[in-house]
Amino acid sequence: MNADHALPAATSASVIRPAWRTIALGTLVWAAISALGALQTYSDNLRTGVESHYGTLLATWFVEYAIPLMVLSFVLSTVLARWPGLVARPRNVVPLFVGLVLLFQPAQWLYIAWLRGYLVIGSLEDVRRLMLKMLLVGWFTTTATFAAILAMHYWRQAKERELAWQRTQNDMLNLRLALEEQRMLALRAQLEPHFLFNALNAISALVRAGDGKVALGGIARLSALLRYALTASVHNTASLADELRFVRDYLDLQRLRYGERLRVHIDGDDETLHQVDCPPLLLQPLIENALRHDLDCHDGPGDLRVAFAREPGALRVLVSNPLGAACSPNPGAGLGLANTRDRLRLMHPAATLTAGPHDGRFVAEVRLPLTD
Repeated sequence: MNADHALPAATSASVIRPAWRTIALGTLVWAAISALGALQTYSDNLRTGVESHYGTLLATWFVEYAIPLMVLSFVLSTVLARWPGLVARPRNVVPLFVGLVLLFQPAQWLYIAWLRGYLVIGSLEDVRRLMLKMLLVGWFTTTATFAAILAMHYWRQAKERELAWQRTQNDMLNLRLALEEQRMLALRAQLEPHFLFNALNAISALVRAGDGKVALGGIARLSALLRYALTASVHNTASLADELRFVRDYLDLQRLRYGERLRVHIDGDDETLHQVDCPPLLLQPLIENALRHDLDCHDGPGDLRVAFAREPGALRVLVSNPLGAACSPNPGAGLGLANTRDRLRLMHPAATLTAGPHDGRFVAEVRLPLTD
C-alpha cells in the first residue's frame, strides 16, 4: 500500500474513533436512563394496580427511546469529527440544531408510531390524532442529546488543542536545549585554543630569553594545565575550588614570564568553594584579562587581587587590577570576558558577570547563585 492510499485510511480512522467512543458512552448512558425510566413506569403501574413486567418495560424503553438517540449520537459525533467547521462559530449552532430537529424528530416519531402500531391510518382524523400523540415526544431528549454531543465535541477539541500546544512547547524546549548545548560547545572550542595560545606565548617568551631549564618547567606546567582543561571540557560545571587550583597553576606558569612583577593576593579561599559550581575555565579568562591590562601596560610590579565573598543566595567572585594611563579604555570588551558572560548565562539565568572601573581599579565581578 502506498502513502497516497494510506493517508485517507488513517484520516478516516481518526474521524471514526471519537464517534465510536461517543456511541459506546451513549449506550451506557441510555441503558442507565432506560433502566431508571422502566423502574419508574413499573413503580407507577404497581401503585395504580396495572400488571406489568420490568423486563418488558426495560426493553420498550431501550428500543423506543435509547436506540434512536444512540443512532443520533453516533451520526452527530461522526459529522462533527469529519467537519468540525460546522460548529466552529457559535452562530452556526442554531441552524445546525434546527436542521437536526427537522430531520430527526419526524423520523423518531414515525419509528415510535410504527413500534406502537399507530400507523394504521384510515382518515384525516387518524392523522390528526397521531400528530397530537407524537408532538410532545422526544423534544427534550433530542435537545439534551444535541447539547451533550456538542459539549463533548468542544471538550475534545479543547483537549486536542492543549495537547498540541504542549507538544509544541516540548519541541521548542528540546530545540532550545539542543541549540544551547551546541552554543556551549562552540564557546568551549573558542575558549580553549585562546587559552592555549596565551600559555604558549608565555613559554615562548622564556625560550627567546634563552632560559631553557625554566622553559622546560613551563612546558611541564602547561601539560598539567591542558590535562585539566581537557578533563573539564567534557563537563558542564566544575567546583570553584578546582578552578582556583587551576588558576594557581596558571599563575605559576605566568610567573615564569613575569617573575617578581607578578603579585597576586587571594582572599576568601575556604571550604565554601568546594560546594559552589561554575562553568569550567571560569576564572582563567578573568585572570588573563587582568594580567594583560596590568602587567603588559607598564614595567613595574602588578597588583592582581582575587576575592571570594559569600552573601545571601549568592557567591561573589571579584578579580581586579589597577587602572593606569596606558591601560585600554574598555578592558572589559575582550574575547575571554564575552565568552565568560555567555557561559555563565547558559549555566544559570541568575549567574552574571559585570566589569568596569571602580575606585581606580578595573573590577570583574561574577555572581554565582547558591543552591540549598
